[in-house]
Amino acid sequence: MILTDFIKLTTGSIFAHRMRSFLTALGISIGIAAVVLLTSIGEGLHKYVMDEFSQFGTNIISIQPGTTTTHGANIAALSTVRPLSLDDATALEKIPELVAVCPAIQGNAEVETHQRQRRTTVYGVGPKFHIVYGIKPSGGTFLPEDDQVSPRAYVVLGSKVRDELYGDQNPLGQRVRVGGQRYRVIGVMESKGQILGIDLDDAVYIPTSRAMDLFNREGLMEINVKYRESVSTDEVLASIKRTLIARHGSEDFTLITQEQMLEVLSSVLNVLTFAVGALGGISLFVGAIGVFTIMTIAVNERVSEIGLLRALGAKKSQVLFIFLGEAMVLASIGGFAGLVIGAGGAHLLGMMFSALPVHTPWTFVFIAEGIAIFIGLLAGVLPARRASNLDPVDALRTE
Repeated sequence: MILTDFIKLTTGSIFAHRMRSFLTALGISIGIAAVVLLTSIGEGLHKYVMDEFSQFGTNIISIQPGTTTTHGANIAALSTVRPLSLDDATALEKIPELVAVCPAIQGNAEVETHQRQRRTTVYGVGPKFHIVYGIKPSGGTFLPEDDQVSPRAYVVLGSKVRDELYGDQNPLGQRVRVGGQRYRVIGVMESKGQILGIDLDDAVYIPTSRAMDLFNREGLMEINVKYRESVSTDEVLASIKRTLIARHGSEDFTLITQEQMLEVLSSVLNVLTFAVGALGGISLFVGAIGVFTIMTIAVNERVSEIGLLRALGAKKSQVLFIFLGEAMVLASIGGFAGLVIGAGGAHLLGMMFSALPVHTPWTFVFIAEGIAIFIGLLAGVLPARRASNLDPVDALRTE
């Protein structure tokens, strides 16, 4: 059988039954479009979260009180776990690999001027907070290097708090109450927007020890450190552990690197992308059933044609490949249409809703088209085998 005859026999039934072929390809295209669209949203979300989370850099380590590792110790020993203190932060500043150390605590309090007030997040941070996270004041300065026990009552406003309390007025040098205590405004932070649902603009920043007094806390919530990028992360972790164990007597703290957090986030988001892609796969399964049904009907309708081909000398394998080719062509056409619909829909969603992160991964595009062809092959196997196994004489008698 020459190639041109094979193509004519493969595509002849498709064009002869246009509506049936269209509906069959439509089932596959809907499944592929669903996979591409959902994975585009999932991949876009993955990229958005990773970009948002990594904008502070990957050379940050968070030190938190307590340990996530279970030890076989007496329960009474839990009371001996020491909270993180400002002295711990001071000791960490002596580690040469560290660029900046920031003791941190946060809470919620009323912030008020003579005319306006609002409740917002209050961050108690060290003077190197802006170095650790790479956030700069847009006006004024950040908190100065003061005595850590009794620092001066200075406050730095987030851009949104500044707009809410002062409008177009210059807040620098003005007095403001935070949790009922008087502070002088010395700076306004640059606008950063929301990062993973946390609005850094809707916040105020005061010295750590004053925040500890305001929220009646004996210890810090965490200490964040930034180390030189040229230094090994393991080396920095070892130095921090030695310093804190020497002070606490045991490893009663947890070190979390930015790289570890990014890895955990990435794995969670990968699972999410796979899950939404699997939901679209259900539509593909329905489309596969449609291809199988149509190919079975096609075999029943073309029994005499099959008998004639076999009588003229066509081999079983040639009849098999004719029907397999027909199924694969239907699935390929549906798959291509689905790719266009899915990618186009994802792009349209991104244009209509700018806040919705959408990114179509080309890897998934090629995989989806390959899956469509495979589905056509798989769904056409049984009908094609049945067609190739028909006895030529019995097939010709059907007319």
